[in-house]
Amino acid sequence: MLFVPGSDDIYQESLALHAKHRGKLEIRSKVPLKTKYDLSRAYTPGVAEVCRAIARDPNLAYRYTLKGNTIAIITDGSAVLGLGNIGGYAAIPVMEGKAILFKEFAGIDAFPICFESYETDFTDQVRNIAPVFGGINLEDIAAPKCFEVEDALQDIGIPVMHDDQHGTAVVVLAALLNACRVTEKKFTDLNVVVCGAGAAGYAITRLLKCIGYDSRVCMSVNEIIVCDTKGTIFRGREGLYGNKYKFIIGEETNRPALSGTLADAMTGADAFIGVSAANIVTEEMIRSMNRDPLVFAMANPVPEIMPDPAKHAGAAVVGTGRSDFPNQINNVLGFPGIFRGALDARATKITDEMKIAAAHAIADYVPHPHRDRILPNILDKGVTRAVAKAVGAAAERCGCSRDV
Repeated sequence: MLFVPGSDDIYQESLALHAKHRGKLEIRSKVPLKTKYDLSRAYTPGVAEVCRAIARDPNLAYRYTLKGNTIAIITDGSAVLGLGNIGGYAAIPVMEGKAILFKEFAGIDAFPICFESYETDFTDQVRNIAPVFGGINLEDIAAPKCFEVEDALQDIGIPVMHDDQHGTAVVVLAALLNACRVTEKKFTDLNVVVCGAGAAGYAITRLLKCIGYDSRVCMSVNEIIVCDTKGTIFRGREGLYGNKYKFIIGEETNRPALSGTLADAMTGADAFIGVSAANIVTEEMIRSMNRDPLVFAMANPVPEIMPDPAKHAGAAVVGTGRSDFPNQINNVLGFPGIFRGALDARATKITDEMKIAAAHAIADYVPHPHRDRILPNILDKGVTRAVAKAVGAAAERCGCSRDV
């Protein structure tokens, strides 16, 4: 049976599933504890020698402990799915879900760590628990706090990535690369409209326009106009000086300084990327775009425009965030492989080059893209292996991997 987002049945079934199992995660021992000999090796006195070895060389934690294959999923519950600021307790089911995705697709052990108060600056707490983890996945943290926390944790010696930002941006780049192959558009000629200036919109904009990226590894589209609830963002727009991140967007995009609505921005555009709200794009707006426009309407569960109306209005390629339409643009194509590759390389961080390598690996996994298949099936675990390989190689090239 086809699942339709919003169906009452699936919500009730999900409640029953979670109640039956009391959540989705458990911890199991890898070693037996049946005899005193087992106990002596796994715990005292034998474990003391392991501790002494790690005390002499902390990097040996990768060899002797769970660190090398364990991710912390960190949230404050301030931007969960489409539910908003619901807090740490209510975020647990989503973080458990993210953890089982890590396990299923990449074989990575991940554990939810949910802070309850949005007002709390938990950067220092995350820094202090980092020794046990091989990486940190920041999740469902509202902007601008998500940017600030990620920036502040880049020096802790393990990969830290806010998936809502960079995971989304990586998969969007992959989708756009293959959409260009389908339509024979030139990537560097594209004029793109991004609707939504939160975490995902900001990261997509930075990646597609190479803002802050090394120009030797990043290829930029021609132009991007970003829209928020007040319309287009442009240099000098009132109120931007109070928001560092929108100020950066205003300085680095929309060179014509177009002032107006989303409809104004879409006129003559080649691609629309929506990470905003349901039903805000009309067929008329699609018709105002350049010939064979690319439309990625990713609001969930209801996109900015449904695929059939978008195609009826002339869209050549349409993608959404939903599983019941072709071209699902979903982070699961990116984050498992990105972290798998980073862990395998014992990377100290996730670099620009690693993100871009991941995007190209996802795009190249589809050898013959067409209108209804610009991305791999999200359930294909081969994607994770391809992304991990590309990310690991990129980590070695940029000198942020280490031998243990």
